[in-house]
Amino acid sequence: MTTTPDYSEAFYRRHAQRYSDVAHALLQAVYIKASHPELKGDLALMQRLQELLPAGARGLDAGCGAGARDVFLYSRKGYDIYGIDAVDENIQEAGTRHPEIAHRVSVADLRQPLEYPNAHFDFVLCNSVIQHIPPKEALQVTLPELARLLKTGAILQLTFKIGTGIATVYDKDYGSDRSFQLYDVDQIIGVLNAHGLSVVPADGDKLGGVMYFTDPKPMEHCALFARKAE
Repeated sequence: MTTTPDYSEAFYRRHAQRYSDVAHALLQAVYIKASHPELKGDLALMQRLQELLPAGARGLDAGCGAGARDVFLYSRKGYDIYGIDAVDENIQEAGTRHPEIAHRVSVADLRQPLEYPNAHFDFVLCNSVIQHIPPKEALQVTLPELARLLKTGAILQLTFKIGTGIATVYDKDYGSDRSFQLYDVDQIIGVLNAHGLSVVPADGDKLGGVMYFTDPKPMEHCALFARKAE
């Protein structure tokens, strides 16, 4: 553990192309352990979210990362999706790798209010993003803003690293130590509830409820879908 915050914008500036390669090759997208038997990786979450959405739904990938993998994948399936990221190099890499979505991605800081109108999206993705944001901004700005952007009945897909304080781990895919802000699950759910969102429960053997998984680094995460109240 370390008490020195490093939420790694500099890391992404240095490694944008490599991060895009890792994401598109799904090198860290297959989970080594999960609380739900169907939660096998990023693609399982993507499949379940699509089951919860109407065809052609409008979405936002908040913190789309270098290469904007999910913006590309959702747009190929006919979703009207956009991506934002705080790191200009990540957005440039998305336009280089996928020119067809270059008009769909832009730079924006999730620590600040966003320029989209209220109730603008049918779904929002925020996957492994708040781990790069200090708790005050994440809990008081980022999550409330994402809730504001959702239409009634819309879905937020949220994954985040769990625990207390800041954790540093060696990431073999980059040959580098990386540091992440950890979050308490109950605290996150409390913020979501306060802004009109409730966790979508499991439906039979389909993904739902509060789920947990371990990524290949390895680090522990929470994953959930939350719906904006009717």
